[in-house]
Amino acid sequence: MIRYRIANLIEKAIKELQKEGVFLEFKIPEIKLEQSGAKEHGDYATNIALLVVKEVKKNPLEIAKLIISKFKIQNSKFLDKVEVVEPGFINFFISKEYLQARLGEILKQGEKFGALKIGKEQKINVEFISANPTGPLTLGNGRGGFCGDVLANVLEKAGFKVAREYYINNVGEQIRKLGHSVIGDSEAVYKGDYILNLRKGIKSVDVEKVGKIAAKIILKEILKPMVKKMGIKYDFWFEESKLYKDREVEGVLDFLKKKELVYSKEGALWFRSTKFLDDKDRVLVKEDGETTYFTSDVAYLKNKFKRGFARLIYIWGADHHGYVNRLKAAAEALGYQKEKVNIIIMQLVRLFRGGKEVRMSKRAGTYVTLNELIDEVGLDVARFFFLMRGAGSHLNFDLDLAKEQSEKNPVYYIQYAYARICSILRKLKTKNEKRKTTIQNLKLLEHPSELGLIKQLIRFPEIIEDTARDYQVQRLPQYAGDLANTFHQFYRDCRVMSEDKNLTQARLSLILATKQVIKNTLDLMGISAPEKM
Repeated sequence: MIRYRIANLIEKAIKELQKEGVFLEFKIPEIKLEQSGAKEHGDYATNIALLVVKEVKKNPLEIAKLIISKFKIQNSKFLDKVEVVEPGFINFFISKEYLQARLGEILKQGEKFGALKIGKEQKINVEFISANPTGPLTLGNGRGGFCGDVLANVLEKAGFKVAREYYINNVGEQIRKLGHSVIGDSEAVYKGDYILNLRKGIKSVDVEKVGKIAAKIILKEILKPMVKKMGIKYDFWFEESKLYKDREVEGVLDFLKKKELVYSKEGALWFRSTKFLDDKDRVLVKEDGETTYFTSDVAYLKNKFKRGFARLIYIWGADHHGYVNRLKAAAEALGYQKEKVNIIIMQLVRLFRGGKEVRMSKRAGTYVTLNELIDEVGLDVARFFFLMRGAGSHLNFDLDLAKEQSEKNPVYYIQYAYARICSILRKLKTKNEKRKTTIQNLKLLEHPSELGLIKQLIRFPEIIEDTARDYQVQRLPQYAGDLANTFHQFYRDCRVMSEDKNLTQARLSLILATKQVIKNTLDLMGISAPEKM
């Protein structure tokens, strides 16, 4: 990636200045390169000069100038120009020769373009949705579900070995509540047609038994089919009951007792989680002798690490924010690095139609089911809209925009770019696999819109890398929109077919590469790439 090459150039320059005694010896901080927001500021920029002011003891502008004085731009094949601007930023302008060469590489790599090896096949467990088997999936479940699935796709693309997991809470209070609801007694909690249907089929009056039977039916007939409808395939469906059956809950309690990390108070058994920077200690076993959900969570965490996962990712709903510190405390108590436990909290989703918040479900009346939403707007739109905002932001889902069949709809806009390329290729009776590209032809790509499109294409591996490091999956829909917009601009400015056969060939190569990168991006998001619209 170009970012690595520029970062290496900067690092070598600083080391050379240190060797000459111009800079004092110091540990060089991470050199970050950001994409420039304006063309006049180049393609990439770094603030490294501002970061080392204390160590170098010079003005940042002077530091930046000293750094670039060591660059040998005339010998570089990937930079046209480097400049320093106030208060000490260094701007880099990529050469057209580099862009032309990278285009050729994209065509060679095809669907493998963007694949990285930074994961080094490290095993990662991504657990998401994990809704209690007590009813249909809601919009909140959908948001976490699509986020988890796409994050897993990105991590795989980055070279990690990923396992998608659904944790089935089939023990405890929620199962009893489900039992009461199906029986229909005074302690009933859950409502809806699905409860009425379960009531018809389950005749027992044993609350615990009814709850367990109902949970199995919901899992088989509601949750698993819905997950399939979402386009998600899990590697593991892990039942909480297994932790009790295999005595793993008992084992983790014994471990904490031996480590003297528990104590008794008011008839309950408490975990000393404040010792690991939690805000308060947590109950493991209640007065009545029943273990808490947290106890199962601790045993489950240990189970995952025992299965060989180097890193755990949990995707939880907004109501689980208070669980983050206690789970990290448990990880540390068990001897694991809490940094290996990553928890993503998904904020709430609200639906809007005609500018007003609405409820879609006529059957349940109290919540909106994901099934209804997908039926109304389609899977592609549902996936894209849920991915558009970062997990930490509330999401307002605009139903009118989601159903819009025009360029106003971001999904339609991106898919139309792909379909437009396919249409051009059909007209030219050209197929990707038969097209040969030469660097001589690619050198004809000099128009600003051509070069701008290549610059967007080469961003794709950077999007993969950044997302694999910080889990911000909203980059993908944002990038897909930027790429589609840049392609449409190229299409307006440059005719693919011209009297110059070599130029036609070069532009054909460019749209073939664009087609491939759009497809790669949509594949990661689990969104279709229609050839006709």
